[in-house]
Amino acid sequence: MTVTPTLETKRLILRPLAMSDAPAIQRHFNNWNIIQHLAQVVPWPYPEDGAVTFVTRELERVAAGEEIYNWMLVLRGGDGEAVGNIRFRPRSDNVKGNRGFWLAERYWNQGLMSEAVSAVNDFAFRTLGIESFYACNAATNAASRRVKQKTGAEFIGYVELAHHDGQTLAEKWRVSRENWLRRHR
Repeated sequence: MTVTPTLETKRLILRPLAMSDAPAIQRHFNNWNIIQHLAQVVPWPYPEDGAVTFVTRELERVAAGEEIYNWMLVLRGGDGEAVGNIRFRPRSDNVKGNRGFWLAERYWNQGLMSEAVSAVNDFAFRTLGIESFYACNAATNAASRRVKQKTGAEFIGYVELAHHDGQTLAEKWRVSRENWLRRHR
């Protein structure tokens, strides 16, 4: 069974997903400004039990042996409530890539997601020892693109992926161990 380790950054604690996170996920994630840029596999309108369903499904997948790392982002010195999520499936070959993330809107444009993604990249390359993985974002999602650029991802092209905002073009990015270690010696 995959165990998601706790990771720490200057401003964040990335801790494993737990059922107790469902209320915070429901409150922060149920937001068109977040969901519009996500693939249509995410339900919209977001159902009242959307977060409970998500957490239950993810915990069941891990218990069944799937390699999924799910971190909840918590502010250091905060009240302990989750304000975002990074989901990482290092060996998946899904068109959506290996890593996805979201952050509560009130925390946007503060560099928090870049900080969290850097910690996950470090875990992927230094702890898991993988060579590379992929991440995608809606071509219209400039903020997600900036996170990828700031954390050393390399743009490799476009893939077709239906998003809630009607966009069907997604950018595909490669994150490599070689580039990461070169940038973070």
